[in-house]
Parts: sequence; structure tokens; C-alpha cells
Amino acid sequence: MTDFIHPALLFILGALPIPFLSGSVRKAYLLLIPALAILAVLAMEPGSYGEARFIGQEILIAKVDKLSIVFATVFTIMALIGMVYALHLTDAGQHMAAFVYVGSALGVVFAGDYLTLFLFWEGMAFASAYLVFAQRGGPAIRAGFRYLMVHITGGVVLLGGIISHGLATGSLLFGPIAGGLTNGGMGVGDYLILAGFILNAAVPPLNAWLTDAYPEATVTGAVFMSAFTTKTAVYVLARAFPGTELLVWLGTIMALYGVIYAVLENDCRRLLAYHIVSQVGYMIAGIGIGTEMAVNGAASHAFAHILYKALLFMGAGAVIYVTGRRKLTELGGLYKTMPLTVALYMVGALAISAFPFFSGFVTKSMVIAAAGADHRALVVLALTMASSGTFLHTGLKLPYYMFFGTDRKLEAREPPRNMLIAMGMAAVLCIAIGVFPQPLYALLPYPVDFEPYTGLHVMESLGLLMFTALGFVLFLWALDPEQTISLDTDWFYRKGARAFMWLAERPLARYEQAVSNVSETAALPLLHGAARAGLRLDLAGVDAVVNGIAHSILHSGGRLRRLQTGVVTHYVLAMVVGLIAATVVFVVAWR
Repeated sequence: MTDFIHPALLFILGALPIPFLSGSVRKAYLLLIPALAILAVLAMEPGSYGEARFIGQEILIAKVDKLSIVFATVFTIMALIGMVYALHLTDAGQHMAAFVYVGSALGVVFAGDYLTLFLFWEGMAFASAYLVFAQRGGPAIRAGFRYLMVHITGGVVLLGGIISHGLATGSLLFGPIAGGLTNGGMGVGDYLILAGFILNAAVPPLNAWLTDAYPEATVTGAVFMSAFTTKTAVYVLARAFPGTELLVWLGTIMALYGVIYAVLENDCRRLLAYHIVSQVGYMIAGIGIGTEMAVNGAASHAFAHILYKALLFMGAGAVIYVTGRRKLTELGGLYKTMPLTVALYMVGALAISAFPFFSGFVTKSMVIAAAGADHRALVVLALTMASSGTFLHTGLKLPYYMFFGTDRKLEAREPPRNMLIAMGMAAVLCIAIGVFPQPLYALLPYPVDFEPYTGLHVMESLGLLMFTALGFVLFLWALDPEQTISLDTDWFYRKGARAFMWLAERPLARYEQAVSNVSETAALPLLHGAARAGLRLDLAGVDAVVNGIAHSILHSGGRLRRLQTGVVTHYVLAMVVGLIAATVVFVVAWR
């Protein structure tokens, strides 16, 4: 690895000095590491780096190709933007966790074998969980534990799949595995690996950890979390399972699922979290289709999504930072005191809604076009409907109720300058990609044969968006947010955990107590009595016999010792006496 600088090491090792720095030096350092990582990625050449053998298996620390470079590029750019957004923080722990989180995500992107991938995969889980715990308070702590337990479970499933896959194939190298076995299908280990990957991708019904934890994270932590975990999962699915039919339908369901649940949400960050689920659905569907255009669309949409979703979370985070409120029913009228925040947020909203000249328009449409080219009319219809729903909620409903709507006369101001600068950086990139998509297209894994700016495509998109806006105006009364709780699949493990605790604290504890009582009242006295009887038997019987025999032997030995006088005449006399005695016994016995 002499000609290769692994960006993951820059972040993970770079986290160590952070607690020892302060003030302007720390701020400069927090920006220096991401900048160096961006340069390291730009200087990379495709190839394999860090080959070794471990436990008899070939290990490949880094495999660089166009797919890994496109994800590494946006990850390092997002790391820089996120660090700018978090510069005002004095909590070194959050900065360290963010560095380890980013570094672990980059480690997964470049992993050439499953062992390396798994180690970085788990590093992401623990580092990101800290960003939830750092918010403190009961809801955040509970959400952090649920988040961590779900990801640990997913990690165990993934590890089981890796071991099974390694035993079946004899190799731990990371690459396409769908249909790669000798029988032409997927084995149990492959399905376990797929399950571990789709859990991190938040594919329903394994999605509730995302919408549960992200709203409870710190303001800056949620920005990082929105960018890395699900997109890292998109990367590994694109690497290992391109063309898997199951992913087409899972992704399509995701796209609609997130939009439907966003209708019900009152918490601004929870609403945005559901739209992560929806937008990742486009990427999963593209990977499942598996054509070159579809995989290009998935990778490019992941690139654009990281930037505009981070911008949306930064805008919502700025509102929470200055007002301390995050429910739409508690917000409104902020356009007067936060005009820059409103303008920057709307750039992200237009990007995610696929408005022409914004990034989502040139990436999301590639996935839909790939579905059309693959003759999947139902998928095209579902993804188009989801796109309309995204604009309805993220582009219209959320900004209306958060920034306009009812004027609640909240005491608010613009957030710190570094937060605005970070939002500005993301906004510029959202517009730049939308206006000049070719630099992004040049990064993609395959040659791009797609032109987003055709008259038909622009008119279709504008028609759909304007029709959605009309529907919003006409049915605004029905979209008012309410103080309700939406039941999602987290209900099962929330209730399941409560049932487990009830089982442990009630029936099992009572059974244990009953067994203990029986033991103390019946079994223990019987055992004590048996032990005392055994002791008496030992002392009065066994010890007495053993001691008597020993005493007899000692006494006999003493008598024999006294007989040994050492005088020869005594021994001759004893022999004569013995001979006479033997003769008498013989005569008596003979008769």
C-alpha cells in the first residue's frame, strides 16, 4: 500500500488527537482531515491494495474501482460539509464519533474481502449510535439502545452469512455473489448476507430503526447519519447483488412506503427520515434491475441524495437549534427571522423533488428511465407516484408548516454562520449537479447514455410537479399535521422487549422464587441432615476402624521391635522354640 493512502485511516486515526486540541486549532484540524481525504480519493488509481493472508484466507484491505470511487468521493465531500456544520460544537466526543463513523463507511466502500467489510460495518454501527446517545435524555437513550441492538442483530446475521458463504465457496473476497454458486443459485449464507445488507438499507419491514433513531440524534449527528449508513448499504448491494429481482420490488415498495408514512408525520426530522426510506428505494430498485443504466442511476442518485438530504436535515436542524422545537404543530412564521435558512432548505426540497436544474432531476430520472427501458411499467408508475409524494411532503408540506403557515411569533434567528456556510456548500452542489451533470456522470461505473434535458422529459416533470402543487393547494385542509403517533414495524420489537422484560420479571422471577423457597424449606434441610449423618458415620465408624487398625499395626510393630535384641543366642533359642512348636502342631494335626 505504498502508493495508496486509505482515507478511512485518515479519519479513524485522525480522531485520536481531537480531545487534545481546542479553539481555532481544533476547527482547522477538523477541516484539514476531510480535505486531505478528498485529495486522497481524487489521487486514487484503480487496483487492489493491501493483500494478505489471515486464518488461511486471502484478505484485501482495499479494492479501488469506479464504483468505490464515486461513493468515496461523495462520502469525503459530505464529511467536509458535515464538519463545517458542526464547527460550533465544543463536544470532542461527537467530533470523534463522526470521524470514526465516516472512516468506517469509507472502510466498507474500499473493502475487498468480507472480514474487512464486517469490521468496518460494525464500526459504523457503534460510532453512529454515539451520535444518538450524545443527545442525552430518556428518549434519545432508549432510541440509541434500540438502534444499537437492531444493528448488532444485523451484524450477527451478516457474520453468519459470511461464514456460511466462506465455507461454501472457499473464499472471503467481496464481489458479486448472486447466482455465483455452482448450482446457479444463492445459498443460505448469501441470503443471510443479503438480509444483513438490507437491514442497513432500511428496507421494510427492517426500516423502523431509522425513523426511530434519526429524529432523536443530536442536530449535527443526524446530518451525518442521514448520509452514510443507508448509502453504504446501497453500495454493498450494488457490489454484491446487482440484478437480483427481489430488490426491484423491495425498492419499489420502499419508495411508496416512505411517502405514505411521511403523510402521517408531525416531527420534521421523522418526516425527512421517512423520505430517506423512500429515496433509497429508488436506488435499491435500480440495483435490482441491474442494467448499466440502472446501476448508474442508483449510484448517481445516491451521490445526489447524500447532498440534498444532508441539506434538508441541516435546515431542519437549524430550526431545532434556534427554537428548540421540531414538531410542525409548534412551528410557523420563521420565514421572517430565518430567510437564509428558508432559501437554502428550499434548494434541497427542489432537489429531492426532481425539479429541472436541480440534482435530483438528473439522477432520479435515470432510475425511472432504466425501469422503462427494461419494460417495467408498474415500477415506472410506482416510482413516479412516489416522486410526486416526495414533492408534496418535503417540498410543500414541511416548509409550509415549518417556515410559513401559522405565525406563532417564535423567538428565532439565523443559526451560527458555520451552519449557514455548510448549507450553502450543499446547496451549490445540488444546483451545480443539476445544471452540469456531466462531471457526475463521468464518475459513474459505466458509460452514460442518458440525456435528462429533453423537451419531453422536462415537460413531463414540470407537469407532474405543478399538478402536485395544485393538489396541495386544494387539499391543504386535509394535510394539517396532528399530534398523533404512527405505528411502524418498531412496534414489534418495542412490544417484544416489553413482553420479554415482563416474562423475566414476573413468571420467570416467580418461578425462580418458588424453586428457591422449595429448596430452602425442603431440599436444604434434607441435605443438611444427610450431611450431619454422614459426618457422624465418618467420625464414629470409618475413622474408628481406620484408627484401630493403625493402632494395632503400630502396637505390633513395637512388640516386634522389642524382640529384635541383636544377641545371636536369643535368636537360636527362638528358633528352637519355634521348631518345637511346629513339631507339636504337626503331631496334633497328623492324629
